[in-house]
Amino acid sequence: MLLERTRMWGLLLMAMLAALLAACGGGGGSPGTTGPVTPPAATTGSLTVTATGLPAGVNASMRVTGPNNFLQDLTQTQTLTGLAPGSYNVAATAVTSGSTTYTPAPASQSAVVSAGATASATVAYGSATLTLALSTVAANLANPTWLAAPPGDARLFVLERAGRVRIIQNGAVLATPFLDISARVLTAGEGGLLSLAFDPQFARNGYVYLYYTDPQRNIVVERFTASSNPNLADPTSGLPIISIPHPNFTNHFGGQVAFGPDGYLYLGPGDGGGAGDPGGNAQNLNSLLGKLLRIDVSSAVPAESYAIPAGNPFAGTSGRRPEIWAYGLRNPWRFAFDGNQLYVADVGQDRREEVNFSDARQGGLNYGWNVMEGTLCYNAASCAQAGLTLPAFEYDHGGNDANGCSITGGFVYRGRALPELAGRYFYSDYCKGFLKSFFAGSGGIVEQREWSIPDIGQVVSFGQDAEGELYLVASSGTIYKIGRNGAP
Repeated sequence: MLLERTRMWGLLLMAMLAALLAACGGGGGSPGTTGPVTPPAATTGSLTVTATGLPAGVNASMRVTGPNNFLQDLTQTQTLTGLAPGSYNVAATAVTSGSTTYTPAPASQSAVVSAGATASATVAYGSATLTLALSTVAANLANPTWLAAPPGDARLFVLERAGRVRIIQNGAVLATPFLDISARVLTAGEGGLLSLAFDPQFARNGYVYLYYTDPQRNIVVERFTASSNPNLADPTSGLPIISIPHPNFTNHFGGQVAFGPDGYLYLGPGDGGGAGDPGGNAQNLNSLLGKLLRIDVSSAVPAESYAIPAGNPFAGTSGRRPEIWAYGLRNPWRFAFDGNQLYVADVGQDRREEVNFSDARQGGLNYGWNVMEGTLCYNAASCAQAGLTLPAFEYDHGGNDANGCSITGGFVYRGRALPELAGRYFYSDYCKGFLKSFFAGSGGIVEQREWSIPDIGQVVSFGQDAEGELYLVASSGTIYKIGRNGAP
């Protein structure tokens, strides 16, 4: 009897175990299933972007954009993972190393990323030597000195030395000047209407600032206002901003006025003229000559035409002009801002032409004239250089001025037509008329290059339009645009 009961309990236990195994799917499955485990479906994919054709040490320039505002810049072959399914765009731009430009093909392409799969895109770089060409924009102007454009404006404004502001619109020079102040302008020596700057709010207030020399040889900055006709200024709207006495000579007036990234107005008067700065103005902090000045004109009215920015290095000090931002300059012939970087081209005396490169936010720098000319002691075997900021770049005149004699400073290229030249600073020389560039980086001055262009004579100035494209202003009266050789 007992044996029979034991057999019944054993059979019952086996039946219960079999039922349990059946409910669990008979082994390694999930509860409630009858088959093997199914992995979850993939929800993202990958994209491999491959760059070919570049030598070792040269980075590609590729940008990937896609769904959900995806954006990533790549400099070499890379696989991007965890991407949302959809269409991605791979855009590549040319890169330059030395004198060789590597152009991508294709410049833009699409790749479709699917969940659980890896898409691919290949950018093949090909080498070519970039060459530049000049195209004529305007001719027969009377001694042009400067070219500029208001922000977001397709027009070009060109200055004629005698005192006229001309407009180039739709490829033609308008017959009626935007403004004519010839009666106020002295053109003796190096004088004349030398530059202008558009107010950062020009589209709203119509303010334009002119830098010129008056019949008493003073350096003058005066503000005018555009009229209801955007191609004409109101000649009665003049508001004198500053007048700097320049009594003894007709050279070294400097010649530029420009707004910095801080919204303040900068101007660069020369040292007062004569050989070697006989008045000692450049090192005299009680003189405005031979300086870079910074003033606030945002609230200019006749009673108070400018204010002193609080950060000016000599504000509130005795015996030092509060307008001074930097000093020790001979005849700054064009300066340029590039973000928070400042380039100042300073004309030399007998030996060296120089470009000073600094953080635009750093005031109080002493660029050395007339203690030094470039990195040479001026008229002395030795000199005290403590506290001086030496030029970032210079070149020697050479015998009989074979290399040039008077630098013409330009701009850092930030246009779109020549992306491989982004960040390169362009300059020329009044005596030689060449076109040269270099790149100023943390490692110093690199990629120095002279560009092959036709002989256009004396280069008075560079110009820049609202798109960041660069121009050359020749004393012959012709304006040239710098572009890619072979471009339409």
